[in-house]
Amino acid sequence: MAKKDWAAKTSDVPEGARRQWRADRALRPPMRSPGRPEPSRAVQRQFWRLIATGITSAEAALKVGVSVPVGSRWFRHAGGMPSLSLAEPTGRYLSFEEREEIALLRAKKVGVREIARKIGRDPGTISRELRRNAATRRGQLEYRALVAQWKAQQASKRPKTARLVANDGLREYVQERLAGNVRRPDGSVVVGPEPPAWKGLNKPHRQDRRWATAWSPEQISHRLKVDFPDDESMRISHEAIYQSLFIQGRGALKRELVACLRTGRALRQPRARAQNRPQGHVTADVVFSERPAEADDRAVPGHWEGDLIIGTGRSAIGTIVERKSRSTLLVHLPRLDGWGEDPYVKNGPALGGYGAVAMNAALIASMTKLPEQLRKTLTWNRGKELSAHAQFALETGTKVFFADPHSPWQRPTNENTNGLLRQYFPKGTDLSRWSAEDLKAVALTLNNRPRKSLDWKTPAEVFNEQLQLLQQPGVATTD
Repeated sequence: MAKKDWAAKTSDVPEGARRQWRADRALRPPMRSPGRPEPSRAVQRQFWRLIATGITSAEAALKVGVSVPVGSRWFRHAGGMPSLSLAEPTGRYLSFEEREEIALLRAKKVGVREIARKIGRDPGTISRELRRNAATRRGQLEYRALVAQWKAQQASKRPKTARLVANDGLREYVQERLAGNVRRPDGSVVVGPEPPAWKGLNKPHRQDRRWATAWSPEQISHRLKVDFPDDESMRISHEAIYQSLFIQGRGALKRELVACLRTGRALRQPRARAQNRPQGHVTADVVFSERPAEADDRAVPGHWEGDLIIGTGRSAIGTIVERKSRSTLLVHLPRLDGWGEDPYVKNGPALGGYGAVAMNAALIASMTKLPEQLRKTLTWNRGKELSAHAQFALETGTKVFFADPHSPWQRPTNENTNGLLRQYFPKGTDLSRWSAEDLKAVALTLNNRPRKSLDWKTPAEVFNEQLQLLQQPGVATTD
């Protein structure tokens, strides 16, 4: 503000007060007019505490006394993550309630020292508060609690440059592991499907998604310590990566990259909210309770879990996962001759690719590539695609066991892996279009992602260690 304009606005203010007024603002950046200042941080903290209980942003907004659009905007702009610390500020700082008391007493013409005595603060604190955070729209010091709180919050901000913005090497490492290309064993790129344009909405349940390397932020964070043990500049927490993806305005990573996360969510979903959402071929000798005890604790390799992931048009892909190493094999199940041409025949041959005969042949072809010591048992669900399990056990030496009905937790490794695979093979898509080579490329990508449960080793590394312990050189691996 020009000196002449300043003098005109403050002509009725004593010169000493004007000098102090200018000094109080000398080191502050210019503040925009707040219009109607946003609610205090105490209100925002209460809003995020309510979100953590699992209720919607609309319900939380009404409970804290702000409009539904304001609550939705807070949630959306923060990516579903609290945008401020939920810890209560220390008594060093004036609270909004204290500022309201100061405003009431000031309106009654109570002096600074009397105000200080009434609220239990130092007179200097009250004097600075009345000068620094008073409203100045009309060129005069007029103290209002809401404006004072807004000014204090603006002045307390200490924006820091995000590490991913300042460190180009770190940013490139994170982006490559998060959004890099899927590759075949020979290094050639598998393009994958053509995804629709990203609109900033939640994950597309029934649409193709881009195939990417898709390491999780936690995998990336811990793998940095393995790849750069002596370079402290190559360190970042997984929470910082999530913030760069979810929070608008961070500037380090493009928000479209949330599509490379396994869930594909554009907003973080509070855990409490997710929790609030609402066979005749199985004989007594192959039920889950008959499975050897050594398969339970993952101490011994060679115990597998399996299932199908289903697509449209009765297309499917078989998935089998080793419990100890988490190594994954994808079983190609092409449609048989006559699919889509011959009329449907009730109780006729299954041409979709995962009838009992076709499933047996494909599983046998996959499992017999493994050494005998690493194919001891296979735990499957109650699906009839493995109704010829006796023949499978005879030809592979792998004993088959079936989980109890409606008990997916008895195959936890496979269920978790199927969730990871849905990033590449979404529900509602035709899975028969992918060749055996494409499935190998996806399995290779999955087997070379570090896992927290393996102390940040990859399944391929652990599986190869198992092969070396068997001292059988030349045995095929899942690579």
